[in-house]
Formats: sequence, C-alpha cells, structure tokens
Amino acid sequence: MRIAHISDLHLLALDAAIPFRLFNKRLTGYANLRFRRKHIHRPELVGAIAEHLRKERVDHVCITGDVTNLALEVELQLVRRVIDDVLGLPKERVSIVPGNHDVYTKGSERSRRFFHAFEPYLQSDLPELATSHPAGPFPFVKLRGPVALIGLASAVSRPPFVAAGKLGKAQLEALAAILRHPEVKKRTPVVLQHHPLHNPPSKLKARLEGLDDAETLAEKLSILPRGLLLHGHLHRRVHGREGTREGEIAAVGATSASLVHESPMKMAGYNTYDIADDGAIVAIGSQAIDAESGRFFPVEL
Repeated sequence: MRIAHISDLHLLALDAAIPFRLFNKRLTGYANLRFRRKHIHRPELVGAIAEHLRKERVDHVCITGDVTNLALEVELQLVRRVIDDVLGLPKERVSIVPGNHDVYTKGSERSRRFFHAFEPYLQSDLPELATSHPAGPFPFVKLRGPVALIGLASAVSRPPFVAAGKLGKAQLEALAAILRHPEVKKRTPVVLQHHPLHNPPSKLKARLEGLDDAETLAEKLSILPRGLLLHGHLHRRVHGREGTREGEIAAVGATSASLVHESPMKMAGYNTYDIADDGAIVAIGSQAIDAESGRFFPVEL
C-alpha cells in the first residue's frame, strides 16, 4: 500500500472577507499574507501536486491541515473543489484533519465550518469511538488493508500570535480505546494530526506553536510496536522517531504544498509511505516540485 501525504495548502480566498470579518484575529493573519506570505505561497503548486497524485499509483492521500488561511467559507469551498475535482480520488481514499488556520476563530469553531466542508472525508469505520469536536467526529478510523488510519484534531482556536494545538482528554482517551481495538491491533496505525509530536526545545516556543499534550500523546502511543504519525505545521520535511515499549514510531512532517523556497527541505511537494501486506513500513520518501518546470524530483527527509 502506498500512502501520499500533503499538508499546509494555505489556499487563500478573500471574496467573503468583508471588512468587519477582518476585525478579529484574521487581521494579523491578513497582514501576514498581504506583506509577507503571499510572495512565497503559490496556489497553482497545490493544483499541480493534486493532479500529479491523481495520476500516480497512490492508494490513499492524507492531508494534515492548514488547508485554508483564514477559515473563511469561500476558502473551504476552494479546497473542496481542489480535492474533489483536481485530486479526484474516491472519498474513501482521502483523509483530512484540521490545522490551526482551519479553526482560526471562535466563530469557525462554533459553526463547525471544517466539518460541514469535509464531512464525506471524515467518515469512520469505528464511529462509536469518536468524540464530539468542533471540527467533526474525531478521532476517525479508516481500516485500509494493512493500515489503520487514525485522524486526530489537534487544532483549536487561539488568541492572535498563538498557533499551539491541543488534543484534549476526550480525544486522547478515545485514541487509547482505538489502539486497543482488535481491528486496529492487527494493522499498522497511521496517526494523522496537524501539530508535530515533538515540541520545540524552547518552552516559550512550545507554548506558542507546539502541542500542549504532546507528552500524554506519546504515552498513549507507547504501546505500539510500530506505526507512523504524520503531521504538518512546520512547513518543512522532517523525519523524527519516538521510542515505544516494543519498538518505535516514525513521526514524519510534510512541507507546505504551496511553498516556494530555495531549500529542498521546504520546497513544496509531498511525502510517500510504502506499507507491506504484513504491515511493515518498507519505505518513506519525499518528492519536491520544480516551480518553473512543474517536474517532481526526490529529496531527502
């Protein structure tokens, strides 16, 4: 089985951003886009990657959040069109979880905007183990051949300049129950969330950008002999490892699918994970796109 992994699409659409909708946390986000980020994020790269994956031999596509910039309805609709029409895979072959930009404001949380936009991609094979979350029923579980894809919502609305995530007690307890489920235990777990498992070494940066309950998450995952945790958030390719009681988990981050950067570590592209029929993780790789030619080339994680 081959899994493709993209993240941090950051597709921007301001059609619905009438002035009063920018007089909140969005104002700082808009300023960032207007004066800095718009020069390095190119939405056409997202389309090129989606079209490329549709033609490749990929069994499942995972999208680990920050698909929008300001969590506006029009942005979510734009992302949905890219997934439905350009990527064009059956909905059971695509999984998506929210990033902090997708629940950017309290209003987007209260209206469950992410859930309404992507409900068909959030369907679970073990719905009885999901909790009620503003972004939808999380964790979701998709049993696919040798893997169990487990989607977590680490994104919560925060004050300006804070991008930290939190899973919360209910989700973490649900995750523990999922990992004990017999259908999951006979497969290799592939956990999807926006925030990395490993926090920055700086306590201040961890509070501003990290995952509040990262240590508790690592403890819940410690029962696994092997697995993958796929994330975004950092806008760079990273491959970390987390030791467990009987083995280790590979914690792998994808870069932003729209980012133009001179470093291959950050240039837009996607990751791939090859899983054997017995659940062994046999290969982890990454491809970057050349922004001028549109060609893809392998890069080291």
